[in-house]
Amino acid sequence: MKNKLSVLFIVLLIFSSQSSFIIQKSSSAEAPDWKLAYQSFTFKNFTFEEGLQKAKELGLDYVEAYRAQKLTAENSKQTHFDSDEATLEEMKQLLNKYQIKMINYGVVKGKNQQEWKRIFEFARKMGVETLVAEPEPSQFDFLEKLCDEYNINIAIHNHPQPSRYWEPDSVLKYVSGRSHRIGACADVGHWVRSGLNPVECLKKLEGRIISIHFKDLNENGRDAHDVPWGTGISNVPAMLQELKKQEFKGVFSIEYEYNWDNNVPEIAQSIEYFNKMSANLK
Repeated sequence: MKNKLSVLFIVLLIFSSQSSFIIQKSSSAEAPDWKLAYQSFTFKNFTFEEGLQKAKELGLDYVEAYRAQKLTAENSKQTHFDSDEATLEEMKQLLNKYQIKMINYGVVKGKNQQEWKRIFEFARKMGVETLVAEPEPSQFDFLEKLCDEYNINIAIHNHPQPSRYWEPDSVLKYVSGRSHRIGACADVGHWVRSGLNPVECLKKLEGRIISIHFKDLNENGRDAHDVPWGTGISNVPAMLQELKKQEFKGVFSIEYEYNWDNNVPEIAQSIEYFNKMSANLK
C-alpha cells in the first residue's frame, strides 16, 4: 500500500510539473507575423531581375518596386506604372520565376486624377496591396475613393525636412478620419535624418501605420547613412517593441541606401538581427 501511494505521488508530481510547463509555454508571447520585403531602390545599380536574384539569395519573398529600374540586362524598359502590356507581362514572369510577390509599389506622385487611375490600374494588374505615395493635399478625397474601389492602400511616405510629410503630425493632418486604407509609410531613417525620435514618431502614428521603410543609421542628420540593423543609433529594439505593442500587421521594406554595389552582406546581417529580435519580443 505504501509503495502504491509513493507511485501515485510521483505520477501526480510529474503531471503537475507538465501542467505547469504547458501553462507557462502557452502564456509566452508569440513572435509577430511580420512580412519582410525589400525596396528595389536598394539595388538601383542593378536590373530588376538582378535585384530579384539578390532578394532570393537573402530569403525574401516580397518586393516594393519603384518605377525607374531597368527590367533585365537584355530589356532596357523600366518598372514604370505606364508600361505597355508586354512589359507588364515580363515583370510578372520575372516575379514568378523568383517566386517573389510585388506587395508594394512606390514612391509615386500622381500628377492628376487620370494618372492616379493608371497607377491604381497598374497596381491591380500586378497584385500590389499598398501604394507608397506623396500625394498633393487636394488629391486625398479622390484617392480615398480609389482606395475603396480597388481595395488597395495608400501609405503616405515621409522624406526628410523640409518635405510636406516629414513629421507624423503632417501625415495625421491628412489621414485622420479617412478610410483605414489611407495611412502612413513610416520611413524611420528619414525621421532620424530630420532629428526626430523614431520611437516617438511610431507612437504618434499608432493605428495608422500601413507600411514601413525600415533602417538603422550611423548618426543623426542629413548626412547619415545606413548601417546593419542593430549597429546604429536608431534604437531598433525599441522600434520593434513598439510595433509589436501596436500589433502592427504591415510590411517592413528594407531600403538600404549605402554601399550600393555590395550591400548584400549588410542586408543579410540586418535580416538575421531582425529575425532574432522579432522572435524574442515580449
